[in-house]
Amino acid sequence: MNLLLAGTWDPGEEDAWAQALRAALPNHRFVQRREHAPSIDAAIVANPPPGSLQGLPSLRLIQSLWAGVDRLLGDATLPAGVPIARMVDPAMNAAMAETALWAVLSLQRDFFRYAAQQRERRWQVLPQRRADEWSVLVLGCGQMGRGAARRLVQMGYRVAAWSRSAAAAEAGVAMHHGAGGLAAALPRTDVLVNLLPLTDETRGILGAPLFDALPAGAAIVNLARGAHLVEADLLAALDRGQLSHAVLDVFAQEPLPSSHAFWSHPRITVLPHAAAQTDLRSAARIAADNIEALAAGRPLANLVDRGRGY
Repeated sequence: MNLLLAGTWDPGEEDAWAQALRAALPNHRFVQRREHAPSIDAAIVANPPPGSLQGLPSLRLIQSLWAGVDRLLGDATLPAGVPIARMVDPAMNAAMAETALWAVLSLQRDFFRYAAQQRERRWQVLPQRRADEWSVLVLGCGQMGRGAARRLVQMGYRVAAWSRSAAAAEAGVAMHHGAGGLAAALPRTDVLVNLLPLTDETRGILGAPLFDALPAGAAIVNLARGAHLVEADLLAALDRGQLSHAVLDVFAQEPLPSSHAFWSHPRITVLPHAAAQTDLRSAARIAADNIEALAAGRPLANLVDRGRGY
């Protein structure tokens, strides 16, 4: 089959992906769009520029190298009817669970406060709180949300998870869904970890109404998308003490501008969208497996529901 590699890349990133994918797909040919547009069977993409997939009459699969597909689905020129597969990589899921656990543990044990005390050269021992005294709510019951919830359960936290619609049970996790389920879970939450997909329904979910429903002094961890967060509402909730701390990995504008208030806020921890990077070694193999399935006429994995947005 003829394959197209298209995306928005950091320096050297495209060459690394091309090398890994060619090694994983030795029986297929990577081609240039301008020369082979009528014969391209599948596109392997990483946030391709809008319009990149127009005019490909033979296209039968769009395989994303990223877990999130909100930017891809936001391209009005995306060919209708062509299946889209997102990246579901166990290595990335494990990395995200590690980051969620690090953030929750750091909040529970006051490690962020200790870091601030170090900068002030202040020696003060804070009360040590136990994991089983802390309630964590994970928003999102997909692969990443479930992976994070499982790791938190293993560490002894009281864990709940929420999704828009009913989801399968997870051992040791109190499952909630719908507006009523979220309203019931929020008042019992010490730390909220967001791992939702970005859709029209979840855009701006981390805003004043949700913050006000949490107990005073709760913390949030946003590892999903910057557009989930209403930035002004977060700053207001932190400044009035409704929230005690925020760990943020994703932002409305990336890289985060050097003048942004988040950089210097004493109760915000900033990560440079590094909570769970795509592991090229495992992800290339996963993408290749779907390409081989397409070539052999087998069912495709991890297909996106365009109507739901993930």
